[in-house]
Amino acid sequence: MNLHALRLFHEIAKTGSVTRASELLNISQPAITAQIKKFEKELSLTLMVPQGRGIALTDAGEKVAVLAKRLFAVEQQIEQFAKDYGQGMDGQIRLAATYLPAQFLLPSWLAKFKQRYEQVEMSITTTNSSGALKQLLNVEVDLAIYGGLPEAYPDSVNTEKLFEDELWFVVAPSHKYAGRRVSLHEMVKEPFVMREEGSSTRERLLALCRTYSAPAPKIALQFNGLHEAITAVIAGYGANFVSSLVVREHVARGELCRVYVDGIDLKNVIAICTRKNEPLSAAARNLVELIRQHPQ
Repeated sequence: MNLHALRLFHEIAKTGSVTRASELLNISQPAITAQIKKFEKELSLTLMVPQGRGIALTDAGEKVAVLAKRLFAVEQQIEQFAKDYGQGMDGQIRLAATYLPAQFLLPSWLAKFKQRYEQVEMSITTTNSSGALKQLLNVEVDLAIYGGLPEAYPDSVNTEKLFEDELWFVVAPSHKYAGRRVSLHEMVKEPFVMREEGSSTRERLLALCRTYSAPAPKIALQFNGLHEAITAVIAGYGANFVSSLVVREHVARGELCRVYVDGIDLKNVIAICTRKNEPLSAAARNLVELIRQHPQ
């Protein structure tokens, strides 16, 4: 079917006039008339007949006009969608985040983003560092937000550091090391309450012990979430090695106390990870740009 001829017919049906359609489309009336006659022959239908100085649609013409209106309305929707998608106003973002940014950073970032890009669909998975990296490499997500990078990651992953925060040893105020300065060997003799295997902070603590030839700490309690691990320490059991973002307010309120370990001053990296040589969608680029502008 000749869609160009259908468009000409659609304009005639919409305006009720070949003359008006000719003016709007900047096509001569004889050319439009010839195209319509050819189109009617193609369909084996009479779509319009002369009426006075104008035209009238036949019954078949009325029905084709309705269908043409739907067709070109969908065309406009496709064009608008393509424009919005290209500008990042529409689309979908699949995101994986480790527990730290998921709980303490993402809510603010995503609230700002959705206020600007309401039509963009968001799919967010909260997991540990190894899980986020796996999803990124398996193309299950478009980007990953890390709080504490893994010790090693493939060359196929591109990492953009947003900022750093400190890693603290913390205990309850009643603990014998609360507010004190101790050696790493003394610190790791205490029972630790930590996240599950695959947690970047847990891996950093084990790597720290290897670097300073200290015994690996005893993980006396293990939780899948930050909140649970911190709550156990606040309740008076064991120690934790954690991002200052997580416990800063607890320390300020006196619910937790820092332990200052000699020679240890570690930073925790908050970063965006993407696959190298693979362009992000416009919507994902908009999200990354917003995070860059409001890292904390």
